[in-house]
Amino acid sequence: MRARPLIQPSLRQNSGGVGTFAIQLAKHLGAIVATTTSAANPDLVKSLGADTAIDYKTTDFEKVLSDYDVVLNSLGTETLNKSLQVLKPGGKLISISGRPDPDFAKDMGASWILRQVMRLLSYRIRKKAKRHHVSYSFLFMKADGDQLRAITPLIDSGIIRPVVDRVFPFESTKEAMAYVEHGRAKGKVIVKVR
Repeated sequence: MRARPLIQPSLRQNSGGVGTFAIQLAKHLGAIVATTTSAANPDLVKSLGADTAIDYKTTDFEKVLSDYDVVLNSLGTETLNKSLQVLKPGGKLISISGRPDPDFAKDMGASWILRQVMRLLSYRIRKKAKRHHVSYSFLFMKADGDQLRAITPLIDSGIIRPVVDRVFPFESTKEAMAYVEHGRAKGKVIVKVR
């Protein structure tokens, strides 16, 4: 049986950069993928491999999805809590926007006091996850040469295709930031240095 992750691109960015990569990578690994998106983007996320595209403006994903193995969350606390409801027992909620957890603090080599602060910050979501018989972890995205070397052949072969919404010249960085803030980007927004 294939894993069933729910991949949630950011609601503000709709089918943003993280979501477009996550959908393709999960599909490449053999997962059944559901994602939330705006009504304007179901064709985009399906072309990337999503099996199910849910319009977040008209449908509460937690009411139509169930028994997923993994949820990748890039949204706020409300969506984080709803995500617990779609996981099956033993599932995993991974968040790139939630509260840092003690394991994250340990991995980053944080001091004892900072580890305790992160333990407190993530206490509620970890407790809720435990009640749902799932686990919660915080993922801090950072550049990793080994991971990039592993992903490069997938991009070169076309298995994963970067989705670029717009390219701005360096002189228009302010406009690029405003465009991203507006929340309508479909994929990555690039600022070209040269």
